[in-house]
Amino acid sequence: MLYALARPLLFALDPETAHKVTLGLADVFPFRQAVPACPVRVMGIDFPNPVGLAAGLDKDAEHVDALAAMGFGFLELGGVTPRPQPGNPRPRLFRIPQREAIINRFGLNSAGVEKFVENLKKARTRSVVGVNIGKNKDTPNERAAQDYARCLEAVYPHVHYVTLNISSPNTQGLRDLQSEQYLQGLLRFVHEKRESLRQQHGRNVALAVKIAPDMDDASLQAIADAARREGMDAIVATNTTVSREGVAGLPHATEAGGLSGRPLFSRSTDVVRKIAKLLKNELPVIGVGGILSGEDARAKFEAGASLVQVYSGLVYRGPRLVPECVSAYRAKRIAG
Repeated sequence: MLYALARPLLFALDPETAHKVTLGLADVFPFRQAVPACPVRVMGIDFPNPVGLAAGLDKDAEHVDALAAMGFGFLELGGVTPRPQPGNPRPRLFRIPQREAIINRFGLNSAGVEKFVENLKKARTRSVVGVNIGKNKDTPNERAAQDYARCLEAVYPHVHYVTLNISSPNTQGLRDLQSEQYLQGLLRFVHEKRESLRQQHGRNVALAVKIAPDMDDASLQAIADAARREGMDAIVATNTTVSREGVAGLPHATEAGGLSGRPLFSRSTDVVRKIAKLLKNELPVIGVGGILSGEDARAKFEAGASLVQVYSGLVYRGPRLVPECVSAYRAKRIAG
């Protein structure tokens, strides 16, 4: 109810300004809500419930406690890059409210991994925390693995899992890392780094790979094979799409960037279904993309997701979306 009252005021602001204002208010006045207990174990991690925050909302780990208060089963923070970078020029975030959609072209703006870790250390939450990592814009793909390894090393003592972002459409050439030319070498290099860090710290941090919704079936097969072969622990499906299906002709629809929200739902759910089938239950899938209701979350679970994440749905629905999605999972589990 409170968010429904505040939304018109927030939507009157520039989207990026509204984003910062909302998180700032949440820091001062945390939105605490009861969320049904619904424990699940995925990637060797015990989650209090299977509904998480998607990467991109808290890029620099500045609002961890406020977000944890909303009842998420886990938080995926970032994306973070090894060195600070400003991302793309503003404006770079656009709402399409007629379709409950968002276009962003942030370009992995990041305070850098050292500042990220400094912020994360200040958080008091005991929530399950993941971090989405990427390469710096000026790092060539031939050296991308070193950027991912550097981020992994820095965050390793402080998180439960790490997601390799190789699918953002807003950093030129990043999606090329999903190709066979780079994929196997990247995953192998990061896996070997994880094994070294596991021995050093005496604890395991799971590794996930976040993929695009715009790949053909052959590319999905290659991703599934490489993820299994190179010791990954999960696939996150999916990132934003470069398609404009469902928003064509509307204001801002021609803006460059990745599209999220309701128009992404069918496309991302189809990828969840396909990649889950290709993985043959050997690796779990984290479903993300277009979840704006409990029924949307249930559809992701039915497609094969073990966990789900929300972001754009929070913009349009507010924090009550979290318990609604958890309740949908509980109902599905009871129904068998």
